[in-house]
Amino acid sequence: MLEHLHVKNLALIREAEIDFTKGLNILTGETGAGKSLLIGSVNLALGGKASREMIRDGEEYALVELVFSVAGENEREKLEKLDVFPEDNAVILSRRITGVRSINKINGETVTAGVLRETAAVLLDLHGQHEHQSLLQKKKHLDILDEFSRDALGDLKSKLARTYQEYHSLKEKLADSSLDAGARKKEADFLAFEAEEIESACVQPGEDEELEADYRRMTNARRITEALSLVHGETGYEEHTAAGERIGRALRELSQVAEFDQGLSGLCDQLATLDGLLNDFNRDVSDYLSGMDFGEEEFLKVQERLDVLNHLKSKYGKTLEEVLEYQEKARSRLEELEHYDAFMEELEGQLEEARLRAVRLCEEISAIRREKAEILAGKIREHLEDLNFLDVEFWIKVERLRDFTADGWDEAEFLISTNPGETAKPLAKVASGGELSRIMLAIKTVLADQDDVGTVIFDEIDVGISGRTAQKVSEKMALIGKSRQVICITHLAQIAAMADTHFLIEKQVDEGETRTKIQKLTEEGSIQELARILGGAKITKTVVESAREMKKLAKGKKCQGMIS
Repeated sequence: MLEHLHVKNLALIREAEIDFTKGLNILTGETGAGKSLLIGSVNLALGGKASREMIRDGEEYALVELVFSVAGENEREKLEKLDVFPEDNAVILSRRITGVRSINKINGETVTAGVLRETAAVLLDLHGQHEHQSLLQKKKHLDILDEFSRDALGDLKSKLARTYQEYHSLKEKLADSSLDAGARKKEADFLAFEAEEIESACVQPGEDEELEADYRRMTNARRITEALSLVHGETGYEEHTAAGERIGRALRELSQVAEFDQGLSGLCDQLATLDGLLNDFNRDVSDYLSGMDFGEEEFLKVQERLDVLNHLKSKYGKTLEEVLEYQEKARSRLEELEHYDAFMEELEGQLEEARLRAVRLCEEISAIRREKAEILAGKIREHLEDLNFLDVEFWIKVERLRDFTADGWDEAEFLISTNPGETAKPLAKVASGGELSRIMLAIKTVLADQDDVGTVIFDEIDVGISGRTAQKVSEKMALIGKSRQVICITHLAQIAAMADTHFLIEKQVDEGETRTKIQKLTEEGSIQELARILGGAKITKTVVESAREMKKLAKGKKCQGMIS
C-alpha cells in the first residue's frame, strides 16, 4: 500500500506531501490545478521519462519519493527476487532529477531505472488513459486472459518458454550445421590445425601468470640485486654499523647485567627475539639474492614461452583457461564433422523431441485458455451490465496461430456488441474512449481478487461518462477499494462521493508565485468540494444540500453492503 507521497520542485509544486489511507482515495480539483501533475510525479518515481523542463523554475533539482508498506508474503517474495528487502515492512522509492541526469534509489540504495520500474510493478498498478487504449491491442487481450488463468496455468507458460528457447536454439544449430562435403572438409581442416596448435603448446592453466612474474623479476634483476645487497648489508652482521651487529652488541651488554636484576630478563628475551627475527630476515635476503643468479639462456626461454602463450591468447581467448575451452570446443566440433550424418540425425531427433514437447504444452495451455475465456467473458459481461452497458454482449475469441511462439499458439481477441441484435465485433472497431475506460474497470474488478498488487491508481477513469453510468463506476471503484488501496483522480461528483479519503488539489498564487497545493478534506470539506463539482461557479444552498445527500447515500451504500 502507498503510505506517503513527497514531491518537491516539480513544475508548479514547490513541496507537497500526502498521506494516503486504505480503501478509496479520491483526488479532485479545478481543471489545471495540477491533478495530472500529481499522477505524473508518481509515474516519474516509477521510472517514467524525466526531463530538465520538469524542474520548477529557479530550482536545481526535483524530487519525488513514494513510501510503501509491504504486508503480503507474495509481494515480499517478488521484491526479494529483485534483491529488494523491506526495512520495517517499508519500501521507499525515490527519484531526484537534475539538469543532467536522474538518480534512482530504493531504500537509500542507488539503482537503475529498470530496477525501479520492476520494483514499482510489484507494488503499484497505474492506469491512465493510455492504459485504456492498450485494450485496442490484441496482445493485451491474451495477457489479461493469462492473468485471469494464472492459477490454472501454473508453471506451464514458463516451461513452454524454456522449451521454445531450446527448440529455437536447436533449429538455429541445425541450420548452421547444414554443410556440403567440401565445406565440412574445409572447416574440419581448419579446426584440426587450431586444436593441434593449442595441443602442441602443452598449455597449463596459470602458467602465463607465473612466467610474467619471472619475466618482471628478470628484466629488473639488476635493480632488485642492488637494492637487496644494500638491505642485506644494512641488516647484517658483517659491518660494524649494521643493524644485526649493533643489536647483537646490545644483547650481549644486556645479558651481562640481567643477572643483577630479575626484571631485566623480560627485556633481554624481547631483544633476543628481535635479534633472531633480524637474523632470519637477513638469511632470507641472502637466499633470495642467490636465486637471482640466472643466465641469458634462461631469460630467453621465459621470453619465448610467454610469446607462445600470448600468441595463443590473442587468437583463442583472453586467458589460458579460455584457450583450453576453445580447444575442447574445436575437438567436439571435429567429432561432429567426422560423424556428420549421425550428428545431423541426432540433432534432428532432438529438434523433433523439443517440438513435440512444445506442442504438448501448447495444447495444454490452449485448452485452459479456452475454458477460462468463457468464464472470464461471463464475469466481464456481468460487470459491464452493472456499469450501464445495456444489452451488452462480450466474448473472448481464442484462435490458433500458424506456428507456436514462446507464449503458445493462441491469440485472443475481445469482441463486444453494445446494441441488441448487433453482431459482436472486435473491441478496436466498436468501443469509444468512455467505453474503453469502463471495460478496463470491469476487467480490473474481475481480477481484483487475483491481483497481488496492493495499490491501483486510476487516472481519466471517468472519460466520456456521466449520470447513472458514473454512479455505477463509483460503485465498482468502491468495490475494488474493499480488497486493495485505490487512488483515483476524477471530475465527477458521483465518484468523489464514494471516497474513503478525499484530497483537494488547488492552484494558488503565493508571494507572486503560482503553486499547486494538496490538502486532505474533512467530511464537511468533502461536501463543499462535491458542491463545487455539482454547481460550478455558483454554489447555492440547494447545491450544498444535494452534495450532502449524495455523500450520505454513498456512505449508506458502503455501510449496508450494497457494493458487492
